Amino acid sequence: MPFALSGILRPTVPATSSRSDFRGVRRSRTNVSFLSTTTNSNSRKICASLSPSSPSFDSDSTSTTVAAAGGKVLIPGGESQESTPPAIEDPQVADKDHKVFEDVIILPTEVESAIGIEQKSVSSETLVEVDSAIEFEQNSVASETLVEVDSAIEVEQKSVASETLVEVDGAIGVEQQSFASETLVEVESGELPESLTTEKIDEPMEEKLGVIPPPGSGQKIYEYDPQLEAHRAHLDYRYSQYKRLRELIDEHEGGLEPFSRGYEKFGFIKSDNGVTYREWAPGAKWAALIGDFNNWNPNADVMTKNEFGVWELFLPNNADGSPPIPHGSRVKIRMDSPSGVKDSIPAWIKFSVQAPGEIPYNGVYYDPPEEERYIFKHPRPKAPKSIRIYESHVGMSSTEPKINTYANFRDDVLPRIKRLGYNAVQIMAIQEHSYYGSFGYHVTNFFAPSSRFGTPDDLKSLIDKAHELGIIVLMDIVHSHASNNVLDGLNQFDGTDTHYFHSGSRGHHWMWDSRLFNYGSWEVLRYLLSNARWWLDEYKFDGFRFDGVTSMMYTHHGLAVGFTGNYNEYFGLATDVDAMVYLMLVNDLIHGLFPNAVTIGEDVSGMPAFCIPVKDGGVGFDYRLHMAIADKWIEILKLKDENWKMGEIVHTLTNRRCLEKCVGYAESHDQALVGDKTIAFWLMDKDMYDYMALDVPTTPRIERGIALHKMIRLITMGLGGEGYLNFMGNEFGHPEWIDFPRGDQRLPNGSVIPGNNYSLDKCRRRFDLGDADYLRYRGMQEFDQAMQHLEEKYGFMTSEHQFVSRQDEGDKMVVFERGDLVFVFNFHWNNSYFNYRVGCSKPGKYEVVLSSDDGWFGGFDRIDPKAEYFTSEGRYDNRPRSFSVYAPNRTAVVYALCDE
Repeated sequence: MPFALSGILRPTVPATSSRSDFRGVRRSRTNVSFLSTTTNSNSRKICASLSPSSPSFDSDSTSTTVAAAGGKVLIPGGESQESTPPAIEDPQVADKDHKVFEDVIILPTEVESAIGIEQKSVSSETLVEVDSAIEFEQNSVASETLVEVDSAIEVEQKSVASETLVEVDGAIGVEQQSFASETLVEVESGELPESLTTEKIDEPMEEKLGVIPPPGSGQKIYEYDPQLEAHRAHLDYRYSQYKRLRELIDEHEGGLEPFSRGYEKFGFIKSDNGVTYREWAPGAKWAALIGDFNNWNPNADVMTKNEFGVWELFLPNNADGSPPIPHGSRVKIRMDSPSGVKDSIPAWIKFSVQAPGEIPYNGVYYDPPEEERYIFKHPRPKAPKSIRIYESHVGMSSTEPKINTYANFRDDVLPRIKRLGYNAVQIMAIQEHSYYGSFGYHVTNFFAPSSRFGTPDDLKSLIDKAHELGIIVLMDIVHSHASNNVLDGLNQFDGTDTHYFHSGSRGHHWMWDSRLFNYGSWEVLRYLLSNARWWLDEYKFDGFRFDGVTSMMYTHHGLAVGFTGNYNEYFGLATDVDAMVYLMLVNDLIHGLFPNAVTIGEDVSGMPAFCIPVKDGGVGFDYRLHMAIADKWIEILKLKDENWKMGEIVHTLTNRRCLEKCVGYAESHDQALVGDKTIAFWLMDKDMYDYMALDVPTTPRIERGIALHKMIRLITMGLGGEGYLNFMGNEFGHPEWIDFPRGDQRLPNGSVIPGNNYSLDKCRRRFDLGDADYLRYRGMQEFDQAMQHLEEKYGFMTSEHQFVSRQDEGDKMVVFERGDLVFVFNFHWNNSYFNYRVGCSKPGKYEVVLSSDDGWFGGFDRIDPKAEYFTSEGRYDNRPRSFSVYAPNRTAVVYALCDE
């Protein structure tokens, strides 16, 4: 049985040859090349495969959370609501016999869709009543044929032709203004230019959507990777299921584009005459909308149910023309379900809050007046060719022990990110989650931004400011599972176990203690696809990092499985084809409507074709997180310096497939969690408490730690992928760990795991340490900033020229080229080398463009920054020419070919 420790669920079974990670995905310690590569002791092509690693841990709990602010304020900055919803008993075990779609979506000839699309026709607004159902006149480009579908509400739709498409340079896409030249400027330490800080009053932004292309042949993957031929039957079946589902959606929903606008049909829909509320809850026997607006009277607004399990209610405007539900009213749906009477937060709710002193959350009808709504002023920046991601969490982004806000993050953290040289910010814990300690991974309200940090309009302001600074904003989206919280979330929403999730053990993730979606359900697909679009459309996010994709792709969820790189592990009965098809659909949707958007998948298994376009037969992600790297560094840091293997380091960093881009990182939020240790803490441990001040004598441990901290990050960026990620604060070696506020926890056996008295002391980021010019943290931060700006200038992460010329186990040297740069690393703990010859490809004069030994970075200034290095002809380390350098111990130096 699993047990909880500090908000983290851990197995009691110890790991054997490979340890279990925070999410329970067992990682193989054998790096396996999926594609053969040519290598020898001195050279290696940087084009291999990705080896297994692990994602981070999620957790959830129904324990009391800390209120975000004092006073009974439901909407930050709003008025109090004094009425209290009546308490009811928790629902019991769900009805196991409730009908759900299983592995493959099976629909009859006349599709049973919960609700169709009510859409204004270009040529007609005529309603046609057919067999007690409402059928709308459908207008196509070719004809005006009525199509009868066995559905509660039919679709009146005109097929989209050329009116909604914008053709730019021969391609159809989003009309945008480039920010490359205006805002992507190199910023030195200090204040930002006025052009980047002055608020501009612009007209509201209008964004034209792209078009979702039809399915392709799905056959090019066999050209990209011939090893896939042996699994053609599985892959062709997968692609046929994807095409079949696209056809069904086109036929019965009008296409993927209208299908993904479920938020316009479900939840609260405001019109000129009033508000309509719809909810899919087939297991419920009776339902009513309750809330502040009707004094929580369950008999006031009873809903009606159609034959497809959709409950509906229309509330007309008040006599004075005011809306029937005031902005800020708390709302819930009360249902008589198979597990008893229960109150649930509407599944499509756009905002939810936890009142001070209360445990359950309440849905909030969020409809501010026009003058209070945030209007976007700045266009989305273009997706950078080399993506450098600053992984962030709004709540813990303050230097003070408090829960920070969207507004403070916008004003204080975004300028820091820009100054450091990152061009993307990845924000965690956006989707509402009742348990703060889950790091945002146990989502309860999928369409609602977390109210702990502010209002939806505050979040929009944050994103708009990032766009002004030329920073793209990625959301850490969770579609791999959901919180098991019955009071606040989707679990047993309609009183059944099989509503949004699989039934029985297949619907429960025992390691994460959460629910698993049924990706074969029509309405689950509508819900999740609409959710992805909602965040891109309403909030202007620029893309997603999809969490826990490995758990989605396999029925075993990657638990107790060591992926070795054998292709039989990826294509068999353990593969969840429904989930794979969903991932293909969501990538189709995102890249079709938002061509500039970025999708990153967190996959530990190394699924082939993961980052190949869907039309070619791939899954469709832009990047895979190169998760093996962080594991390898932790493994190496447990060894003595003399046992570090240069070949293993290089292999892990370069072990990825050609044509599939990866985001590399030395450490993320996973390694910062309580129970683990950051790289800085592994290196310097308790000495960080006493010897980081410049006016205090240093120690050998501090000197070693600072030197290796810089080298590890640079070689990871240099070889680890086509993108780079850093968790906030780790750029300067943030001390200690992250520990969310929590109380004591009593285990079933009676023992107690002590909490931290709900302290926020270690749930913050001490940016002041990195900024203090009297502390050694400042040097590490300055180096990370220089590293980011070096990549911005030279773009080496995406250069086609990549070659490792030396990995010397005796000298502890690694030398490689990327673009026009030559990277030289000396990991030896004692030996420095004079006149050390390094190979290169291009002739001419080289100069130092970055040295980890620079005094400004906490080094010893042993490298002359003004020295010139001239090449000599003749092969060396499999390179056509070479030049000689001085390589001090524990240093990394980058040389660039001079322009002259």
